[in-house]
Amino acid sequence: MFTGIIEAVGKIESVTRSGETAVMRVTCRGFDLSDVAIGDSIAVNGVCLTVTSLDGQSMSFDVSAETLDVSAVFASDDAVNLEKSLRLDQRLGGHLVSGHVDGVGEVVEMVENDGNRVVNFSFPESLARFIARKGSVTVNGVSLTTNSVSKGDPADVGKPEGRGVFSVNLIPHTLAVTNLGKLVVGSRTNLEIDVVARYVESMLSASGSKS
Repeated sequence: MFTGIIEAVGKIESVTRSGETAVMRVTCRGFDLSDVAIGDSIAVNGVCLTVTSLDGQSMSFDVSAETLDVSAVFASDDAVNLEKSLRLDQRLGGHLVSGHVDGVGEVVEMVENDGNRVVNFSFPESLARFIARKGSVTVNGVSLTTNSVSKGDPADVGKPEGRGVFSVNLIPHTLAVTNLGKLVVGSRTNLEIDVVARYVESMLSASGSKS
């Protein structure tokens, strides 16, 4: 598990594909590797990956076909958000994050507001029941709170067909210490819904199937 509080921004050195899988190497200067071992879990842009090798200030990961299919594309020279897995004695500064991507979002609008940046992300309609106003959502591994959510009301303007839109406010600190500051309109991002919402929906579905 993770918290969505980013510890450092790394850079993808290379992505080497082999059939349907890939090996990704990430340079992570400023990211303390002294307590990281082969086999540890690291969230890379919100994707939980297992460290397969360590070399100085670089880590390598095997990326499965499933991960490549459901997440935004990993490409050489991309900046990626990094977070170590949560220890039981740590504060939960963001919210519980599993590192399992639920869908890919896309930046559809950005507005500057007194040093803050309001960003609108489109998301697959299949996730609409999990995303609520003032709820938690993870974008590229960053724990964020939604300001507003559009789920397909015909009166909504500018909503891409077949997708909803949620809005978040990014403060200067978040823009400075994560790769969200590098987003532009059209950028694709990894989305993870709130794990609590996932289990509530599962329980409600199970309850409904028994009635």
